[in-house]
Amino acid sequence: MDLFNPASVKNITFIRPPYFIIRGFTDLPEIRFYYYFLFVAYIFLVQGNTAVMALIYLDRNLRTPKYVAVFNLAFVDLLGGTALVPKVLDIFLFNHYYIPYNDCLTFFFFCYICLSMQALNLVALCYDRLMAIMFPLHYHVNVTHKIMFSLIAFFWSVALLAVCIAIGFLTTLSFCNSVVINSFFCDHGQMYRLACNDNFPSFVIANLLPVLFLWLPLLIIISSYICIGYALARVTSAQERLKALKTCVGHLSLVATFFFPIIITFIMGPSIHPNARIINLSLTSAIPPVLNPLIYVMHTQEMKLSIKSLIKRRNKSKIMN
Repeated sequence: MDLFNPASVKNITFIRPPYFIIRGFTDLPEIRFYYYFLFVAYIFLVQGNTAVMALIYLDRNLRTPKYVAVFNLAFVDLLGGTALVPKVLDIFLFNHYYIPYNDCLTFFFFCYICLSMQALNLVALCYDRLMAIMFPLHYHVNVTHKIMFSLIAFFWSVALLAVCIAIGFLTTLSFCNSVVINSFFCDHGQMYRLACNDNFPSFVIANLLPVLFLWLPLLIIISSYICIGYALARVTSAQERLKALKTCVGHLSLVATFFFPIIITFIMGPSIHPNARIINLSLTSAIPPVLNPLIYVMHTQEMKLSIKSLIKRRNKSKIMN
């Protein structure tokens, strides 16, 4: 039986509403200032991630396997921020709370794909650091363009498959009671709970997605840094240990910025106020893409040198003209 085809299920009338109503950020005083903050954050998000992608594209020295993952992270941050923030501002700042059924599923698709890829991309960058520190002599064998492209392609495939399955099960749900989603976007958990028919498959998916795209990547990253710590403990020179640790600072900053707010939200669970949960998750979706370019520029020597080189070439061309 085709699980994604409502017509295949007999004796059930499927009710697909013409629209959903997004009703997050309720009863919050002066909430419009938060929307202005999101607007400013989005401008920096676009500029920062576009600059990182342009820098990697223009500078041949940055076309290494590591920066394939950095480029992909910047692309995902830009795509995710563009999918989320303008729509959130349109919904809440201009009071367009009604979102058509198919548009809501599309909104869900892009938000979850980009959120999933942000976590998985941090795993790809962690693999680069693990190989560089634990197997420095074999780094260029273990971290090649082919391996990095394959790893990222695999992550994209997993994320696309998981999100498409989630959407497939959502299309089998009937919404005969409420169509009000108490979130800032078309949240999977909020949507399937509104169903008035059997939502068990969506319940399973809702519990599987955090494991697959939050806890498992975090476990892999933590395990990798335990191995890195063990490898560094065997290094006799304190100067070499410090040098190796400095190469991990940027990645660890990205990991902390992305995972920490989400983990706090999950740990607090039902005890957290709905509005606090919504604001926390919206900040988690908007702030890391803003900070990621700054973190990599500040903590990566290659990017600093690349920026200086581009500035020198630009000033030299101005003088010659």
